[in-house]
Amino acid sequence: MSSEQNGLKIGWIGTGRMGFPMVARLAKAGNDVTVYNRTRAKAEPLTEYGAKVVDTPADLAQCDVIFTMVSTSADLAAVLAGDNGVFSGISGTGPKCYVDCSSVSVEASAEMSDAVAKFGAAFVAAPVSGNGKVVKAGKLTIVASGPKAAFDMVEGFLQTVGIGVTYVGEGELARSVKICHNILLAVVTQNLAEITVLAEKAGVPRHAFLDFINNSVMGSVFTRYKAPGWVNLDFTTTFTPELMRKDVDLGLSLAKELEVPMPVTSVTRDVIQSSMGHGNRGDIDFGIVFKYMAECSGLELVSEEKNVLSGLETD
Repeated sequence: MSSEQNGLKIGWIGTGRMGFPMVARLAKAGNDVTVYNRTRAKAEPLTEYGAKVVDTPADLAQCDVIFTMVSTSADLAAVLAGDNGVFSGISGTGPKCYVDCSSVSVEASAEMSDAVAKFGAAFVAAPVSGNGKVVKAGKLTIVASGPKAAFDMVEGFLQTVGIGVTYVGEGELARSVKICHNILLAVVTQNLAEITVLAEKAGVPRHAFLDFINNSVMGSVFTRYKAPGWVNLDFTTTFTPELMRKDVDLGLSLAKELEVPMPVTSVTRDVIQSSMGHGNRGDIDFGIVFKYMAECSGLELVSEEKNVLSGLETD
């Protein structure tokens, strides 16, 4: 769906590891996209795809649809309702719809939904599953909730960004889905780290073990695209330990509120924290927990220097 087809102008906030390739897909599809990023230089390359870049979120106030892809609940509130936020630029008719693709708390999402309603706009929660490489490969998936009419308005844009969009209902239901998803991500990563270390200590080459797992019924898109980095010890950031800890904390908080026991998640959170306490934090991938598990097991990891496919290869 392009801007020529629906006449809607898109404003996009946040062009980090996820936001940049998402905007690129929208712009390449012919959509009218204007972008703000805190560090403008990171957004500038998008102009070669036809996107425009502005200096403040307030400069996006005349767009029809505002997308946000930021790190935290506080960031979301700041770019919409803070100084020079989108709301501060509204004069007369503002955006019709706001779509947040970030992983924020249910409470923060509901607050922003109420805030945009005061301007006569709708709010769609649309968190995503994947990382920048997944976006580029066209395999991003999205879960959305909010007013059905608003979702219908932006569904075409979401389909352009990802491979599939699942609408789960009104309100903040998409937030709960994404929180549950990222809990699974954390737990699967932790268990995969444990069994990979166990297999290697038993004498199995790392690449061979992960190849077997990836070709078995237990393999997945996720285990496959983690394999090259773990085989060759490349922990280039896709999602940081801090962000993973934040999402697990959101899940445990929701579980406490709803009286749902989460024993495996609680242990996983403790391991993430222990790994971070041993220096595994900052601009590094959350998969570094694999290296931490090896250290705890007395296993010295060495890159196997194997050409392992991730399943996300593009032409």
